[in-house]
Amino acid sequence: MSKRLFLIDGHAFIFRAFFAIPHLSNSKGEPTNAIYGFWAMVQKILDKEKPDAVAVCLDMGKPTFRHEKYEGYKADRPEMHEDLVEQLPGIRELVEAHNIPIFEKEGYEADDLLGTLAKKGSHAGFEVFIATSDKDAMQLVNEKVKIYHAHKDGAVIDEAGVKEKLDGLSPKDVIEIMGLMGDASDQVPGVPGVGEKTAVKLIKEFHSIKGVYQNLDKVKGAKLQENLKENKDKAELSKELVTIDCDVPIDFSEKNLLRKTPDEKKSQELFKKFEFRSFIKGEIIEEAKPEANTNRDYKLITKTSELEKLAAAIQKKKIVSIDTETTSTDPFEARLVGVSISIKAGEAFFIPIFHDSGKTIPFKEFEKVMKPILEDGTVKKCGQNIKYDFHILREAGIEMRGLYFDTMVASYLLTPNKLNHNLDDISRENLGIFKIKTSDVLGTGRNQISMNEVPIEKITEYASEDADCVFQLVDILEQGLKKNNLTDLFFNLEMPLVRVLAETEKNGVAIDTKVLKELSDKAEGELDVLSKKIQKIAGEEFNINSTKQLQEILFNKLKLPTVKKTKTGFSTDVSVLEKLASDYEIADFLLQYRERQKLKSTYLDALPEILNKKDNLIHTSFNQTVTATGRLSSSEPNLQNIPIKSSLGREIRKGFVPRNKNSKLLSADYSQIELRILAHFSGDEVLSKAFHEDLDIHSYTATLLYNIPEHEVTHEMRNAAKTINFSIIYGKTAYGLSKDLGISVKEAELFINSYFNRYEKVKDFLDSQKELAKKQGYLTTILGRRSYFPDINSRNMMARQFAERAAINAPMQGSAADLIKKAMIDVEQALEKKKLKTLMTLQVHDELVFDVPLSELKEVQDLVKEKMEHAIKLKVPLKVDVYTGPSWYKGD
Repeated sequence: MSKRLFLIDGHAFIFRAFFAIPHLSNSKGEPTNAIYGFWAMVQKILDKEKPDAVAVCLDMGKPTFRHEKYEGYKADRPEMHEDLVEQLPGIRELVEAHNIPIFEKEGYEADDLLGTLAKKGSHAGFEVFIATSDKDAMQLVNEKVKIYHAHKDGAVIDEAGVKEKLDGLSPKDVIEIMGLMGDASDQVPGVPGVGEKTAVKLIKEFHSIKGVYQNLDKVKGAKLQENLKENKDKAELSKELVTIDCDVPIDFSEKNLLRKTPDEKKSQELFKKFEFRSFIKGEIIEEAKPEANTNRDYKLITKTSELEKLAAAIQKKKIVSIDTETTSTDPFEARLVGVSISIKAGEAFFIPIFHDSGKTIPFKEFEKVMKPILEDGTVKKCGQNIKYDFHILREAGIEMRGLYFDTMVASYLLTPNKLNHNLDDISRENLGIFKIKTSDVLGTGRNQISMNEVPIEKITEYASEDADCVFQLVDILEQGLKKNNLTDLFFNLEMPLVRVLAETEKNGVAIDTKVLKELSDKAEGELDVLSKKIQKIAGEEFNINSTKQLQEILFNKLKLPTVKKTKTGFSTDVSVLEKLASDYEIADFLLQYRERQKLKSTYLDALPEILNKKDNLIHTSFNQTVTATGRLSSSEPNLQNIPIKSSLGREIRKGFVPRNKNSKLLSADYSQIELRILAHFSGDEVLSKAFHEDLDIHSYTATLLYNIPEHEVTHEMRNAAKTINFSIIYGKTAYGLSKDLGISVKEAELFINSYFNRYEKVKDFLDSQKELAKKQGYLTTILGRRSYFPDINSRNMMARQFAERAAINAPMQGSAADLIKKAMIDVEQALEKKKLKTLMTLQVHDELVFDVPLSELKEVQDLVKEKMEHAIKLKVPLKVDVYTGPSWYKGD
């Protein structure tokens, strides 16, 4: 078997990483997103493919022979983002620390170096894989050279793959095709009006650009003939520009390319500097305490007498950490395998219940001994994502009470900007313990097994470690909460909310599959109509879902103005289509098409497929530790993203119904909550007046902006005022507001100035918030929740302005999160106290949804409104709009 050489297109990896992972930075506020993403892709190749040799090729960022041939080459490329420039040295340091050779040469591009190394490498006997997403590289493919798509899970394109992509043409034809069609991302001109589809067709028929021009009279289409004839020079020049030079004068040494042992000390120091914990090895970090992994006592319990002894110890200790091991991450599908428990640091017990080894405690024995303790609210229960354990035990018939401490939630309150709060990370950061990885226990891919199949000794170690780490973390995290004045928020809001969310998830939501099917069929018909309209304007049939074909139609054939470019060509994303929609009907139709297609696939067709088989309900998961502002999110499925601005989006709510004919749905929605919170914080008398007098805040703002009485306010004026009200909350600039309202930046500035002249204290408050954020790095909500802004003092203007806008909005959005969470707790407690059968089923932004028996409707309507409007006392009144009906749909 021949040795394998992997050649990495460095800048392709770097750019992909930079845009794929926005806003990642270390604790000093230094951007690290490109470094992390780049190395994650490289490391994946090294781990998965285990190449014999590897090299990284980079551009030098200086003019090449192509720029000398054609002044327009890459002329319109925007300047590299400052945050990306700042990270380039770090990327180079990481590559060098791993002893991977870097190739770059003045006057040539990375593509030329890749081509040269591929040629020399294949001649030296290597099987060569070029890791790139650049389509130009297909010209390099041959029997020994292939393209490797790292971002497509290692998909490989060989000669057959190129032929498949190019309708039977071979790699040598790539330069002929690109000569005709050009390359918009590099400003290679090509022949106007000739896209990929036409270029492939021409080369397939005439074999080369030379062949096309020798047979110009045989080319079908007078317009195409004319374009080709007038642009022969451009076609020939473009072919030169896209041809990769495979004979760059570089030193090639097989020995230098072969994999070498990395400089572990240097690479680990860099990972520590960048704070890439997933790449750090324990023995390198000074703070790590590897001995903590060995100084422990983990025991397997298989006898009832041992379990009874443990139960007595728990009852005496009055605090216990608990973790369940199961067969699934979905609590409503999972089967219990065992329970691990810890009541002392370094000590833990695993109780197997349903495990294939047969070394188990029968569930009835476990229930008899442990149920009284688990249901005893005076015994404090601690866990990592304890909501999951609550679900598992409840499904087994045990109602766990005394939920005291969730390490995941505590970590989230202390570091809300972190990407995740899993136990592995929290243990590593706070205890110096490098936990056993789940993949080491269950395996991966086809070799993955279920938790009940894991050898009993292995699962004992793994499960006990979880319970032990949680127990040790409680005191450390509790001290952190106390230090940051977050104790009340944690114990009086977030922890009581855990059980409320569990109840809401368990309650589930009913759907009418017949209604969703009817809406799906309706959407299918609309998609068909829109498809025909789009293809009629295009003048040909094409795959609307193909980005390449859409680029070809919109920007090469129809010549729509360029709004944004990416490395792969013209962008066709939603923001681009929205800008084009007012002037070009096809862009408007495409927006409508995409919206209907997304709603159909995401909700109309998907929801009936995920109904729980036991109760025929949908059970979403409400996430407490995801958004930086404190807002809840939902997943599997995400029921918070169902749009309400479009007719079809609103109609989807018709499919959400009560679970029986003797109930109705009740929706309670806070009115203008963030504006009311702004009035509370700012103390602005003029803004507060609108809420005290229960005025329409947007019409009221319009009267101030336009200096007219309310009866003269038009619909357009009210909409403009509404846009401005929310723009102020989200810290939008005059430029952003001008785009929203379709006016000039100067007019937008006048609107903003007029707004602040009317609401003077609002401006004072927002300015003071920005200054406070710059001074202390964080701001707090009405209940003390912290939002951090690491870029608030950044030298980079874009990063700094983004942080300033976030700082303006965070206290309002975070306080709204505090409010809805407090309301959920208060309402749930009231329902339980009155022993009502009403069920809370959904929380969506500022709205709560309930499934209410008809006999309780009036009582619950009053109860919910009263509890929500008095959840937290503000300086202005809270208002809740309540709707009841046969579905969640409120009409148009």
